[in-house]
Amino acid sequence: MFTAIFGSVEQGIIYAIMALGVYLTFRVLDFPDLTVDGSFVTGAATAATMILLGYHPILATLVAIVAGFIAGCMTGILHTKGKINPLLSGILMMIALYSLNLRIMGLTAENTIGRPNIPLLNSETLFSKFQTFWSNLGIDAALNNVLKSIGIQQVPSTWGTLIVVLLITILIKFIADWFLKTEVGLAIRATGDNKRMIRSFSANTDTLIILGLGLSNALVAFSGALIAQYSKFSDVSMGIGMIVIGLASVIIGEAIFGTKTIMRTTLAVIAGAIIYRIILALALRVDFLDSGDMKLITAIIVILALVLPQFVDKNKERKRKAKRAAERSHMKTVEQGGKGLA
Repeated sequence: MFTAIFGSVEQGIIYAIMALGVYLTFRVLDFPDLTVDGSFVTGAATAATMILLGYHPILATLVAIVAGFIAGCMTGILHTKGKINPLLSGILMMIALYSLNLRIMGLTAENTIGRPNIPLLNSETLFSKFQTFWSNLGIDAALNNVLKSIGIQQVPSTWGTLIVVLLITILIKFIADWFLKTEVGLAIRATGDNKRMIRSFSANTDTLIILGLGLSNALVAFSGALIAQYSKFSDVSMGIGMIVIGLASVIIGEAIFGTKTIMRTTLAVIAGAIIYRIILALALRVDFLDSGDMKLITAIIVILALVLPQFVDKNKERKRKAKRAAERSHMKTVEQGGKGLA
């Protein structure tokens, strides 16, 4: 049980980067961007292809981020310059990326143009390189001994992966917090709130939308590149339903932790991604559920995350109204008692 939850936390932290990208489009820009399902694979395919061709994992990951940024910008251009509906722009780019991803992975094959998947079992990745450094510190043995002393026998093989993805995600969170408070970041937030208002200040909303979509998909591609290196493979279908996972993370985080400030919201998104993966892992341990039910479980989690807060809010509102009614009734009773004494 502990190792299953531990693995879910690792994956949740990586997927949190993708969820931050989804937050930028859906919450900040108010743009329903479905490019995510394609750009996630673009990041994974680009990183995996370059690693297999012998490039350094850091360079491969950076190129994957640039590829995701370009994909997001193309969606923005289709919408702003081509005057295509936002939803349709994302769908068109997602479809186009499917073929492009096949071609990217096909660069590793000699006799075919496209390739549906790439294994990285014997290749050096960011995690394997960090593990080489981490294993010499002796921290794994110390932490596992502590866990065994409190009765947990199934311990993780290494804590290095968790540490490195946590540091990366926290760094991205603070960069996102800083960026959204800069002049450009505030302009992007204003564009999502009210385009007409920000245009009245001579801001170029088209450029801001393109930039916002580019940054969002850069984060999504970064997450895809890390997942490919974490799971040791890249597949053309690994991005299916990724937008739903991102939305589930955002919705769960906001429902539990609130959205009073930008710093709190981005932290809520990261926590939501981790909670989502833990819920998914626990659900799959139920006997009558199978790995093929993951999409169904995801849909149920999103529905509950959307519906339950409404019931909670209605219940709170009902209690507030009952309290006000009781206070008014008490005041009337006091006033009538005062008049009777007079």
